[in-house]
Amino acid sequence: MIATAGEQQTWMVAGMAFRNPVVLAAGTAGFGKEVDDVLDLSAIGGIATKAVSVAPRHGAPPLRVSEFAGGMINAIGLANPGLAAVRADYLPWLRKAYPDTRVIVNVVGNSVEDFETVVGGLDDLPGVDAFELNVSCPNVKAGGMEFGADPVALAALVRASRARTSRPLFVKLSPTLGAGVVDAARVSIENGANGLTLVNTMPGLVIDAARRKPKIGFGTGGVSGPALLPLGLLATWRVRQALPGVPIIGLGGVSTGNDAAQYLLAGASLVGVGTAALRDPRAPERIARELAGWAQREGVRDLRSIIGTLEWPS
Repeated sequence: MIATAGEQQTWMVAGMAFRNPVVLAAGTAGFGKEVDDVLDLSAIGGIATKAVSVAPRHGAPPLRVSEFAGGMINAIGLANPGLAAVRADYLPWLRKAYPDTRVIVNVVGNSVEDFETVVGGLDDLPGVDAFELNVSCPNVKAGGMEFGADPVALAALVRASRARTSRPLFVKLSPTLGAGVVDAARVSIENGANGLTLVNTMPGLVIDAARRKPKIGFGTGGVSGPALLPLGLLATWRVRQALPGVPIIGLGGVSTGNDAAQYLLAGASLVGVGTAALRDPRAPERIARELAGWAQREGVRDLRSIIGTLEWPS
């Protein structure tokens, strides 16, 4: 059903063996070291790291995160220590501390060359299991349009990244694509991606009415948390119907085992936990336990058997 720590790894996705289908979403636990004293990474399947760019990024001005009734809005600005520091320190620590937890490196950039450099710069590093391309970044060489919204730019980015690694490549798509997420997913797979991550945060605005200013320092930000659950589920289901068999990391609004089960039913191969882990670093471990409990109550002996089995109304 769901393997626990110490059991044989049998949850296979894109040629990788995961302990269970629950993974940490990019940006919610840094590179693991930052939450090591409160979160046991040996109890979940994997971690998508904080974004890695070629050069260090200081990120957006404070306030960077603010909660609201439907979840959270954030503008971190992809702050990270940069490729050299990640290669020399952060990823080696993660491999040594949690050798059996799969590591998916999230990659960001403002040009195809940026993505190539990061992927190529980490490809030979032990402990890197896969890459996740954040294509919600603006393509500065094409006027700032997001890579994921431009089929030509998206195809070029995925092809270039594919040429720098033989490791699995996941492409992380935005919910702003709507029904167009299927087209972007197909372009990604046709140009060398092994799987998709669905979905990234949704652009939004939360206002401090008393101050008459945005709640966060950048103004707008990415909306995540429970409000994102229906969007992530719909994107996952749409892509699963169009591209059956393609691995999907279902992500957005997962805070309970029931939420995780919904993503599996919609067609996800793995389930990402993001905002819930920011609010409670022990949430991913709890969600993995709750998912196992859900399966037991529902008489599901192998959770893999329910992937993509959502019954649509006739």
